[in-house]
Amino acid sequence: MKTLGGTIAMTRGPKADGATPSLTGADLIAAVPELSTVAQITVEDFRQLPGASLTLADIVDLVENISKAGTEGVRAVATQGTDSIEEAAYQADLYYEGDLPLVFTGAMRNASLPGADGPANILASVQTAVSEEARGLGVLVVLGDEIHAARYVRKMHTTSITAFASPNIGPIGHVVEGIPRIHNRVPRLPSIPWPVNQQPRVEVVTATLGSDGFLLDALKDSVQGLVIAAFGVGHVPATWCDRLEALAATMPVVLASRIGTGSVLTRTYAFGGSESDLLARGLIAAGTLDPFKARLLLSACLAAGSSRADIEAAFAARR
Repeated sequence: MKTLGGTIAMTRGPKADGATPSLTGADLIAAVPELSTVAQITVEDFRQLPGASLTLADIVDLVENISKAGTEGVRAVATQGTDSIEEAAYQADLYYEGDLPLVFTGAMRNASLPGADGPANILASVQTAVSEEARGLGVLVVLGDEIHAARYVRKMHTTSITAFASPNIGPIGHVVEGIPRIHNRVPRLPSIPWPVNQQPRVEVVTATLGSDGFLLDALKDSVQGLVIAAFGVGHVPATWCDRLEALAATMPVVLASRIGTGSVLTRTYAFGGSESDLLARGLIAAGTLDPFKARLLLSACLAAGSSRADIEAAFAARR
């Protein structure tokens, strides 16, 4: 088990200050004595950070570390903060090629709170990781006895212990009486090549009512890629169009929906700022990927030195 910090490893200070990362992996394992009946656990404190402070490089390092262990038949569980678990798990899934599952988990309630959910989530995650039914599923997120594919999972509530869902397909399985039951097997997609360049700067700009796109003017020389979180099925104000066309001529610009559920369209509307207009101006459709996961895919492609054609193919494969 690799621990990266987050709420699952947090407790309140002696003066009842706010929770901070303080528990080690050994502490987390000690809180779940049932684990001894499931597997032999080896723990590595890989990082000790809030989820919001993890970086793309941290996750690349994690996957590389786990991939080496996986060649020896070691099953892997990673604990981290739920703030960024949907993004970290998805980024890991872009690179991870192992047949054994890689399971991410966390907690919505820190260990100082009544009803802390961390121990139960760790147990369910280990049960999933050792299950033969989970073999071949890639990277999973297990919380509240639900098993989610990293490609689809999203955090849908700020505080609820049932915060996670996969809006487009639902959970792919559940842990029932300690046994993972998979009822929807998501096909694996080709992995992205390992980074050969420094992590690029890729940002998300969100379309909002009345915005004239002024912020786009500052991005030409400061980012290597851009994701637009557009209205609805892929629409932006008409004032954005020329700016986006100019940016798309110098870097990959991906068109996603800020809604986060459903797909960006390609040919339904034809007005200025519509999805077909923007795609004709050189933007790349994100399909069903939300803006945050689209950013991770674009970042991974750029870090791998992928061509424009390769980037387009990577997004097309994930629609």
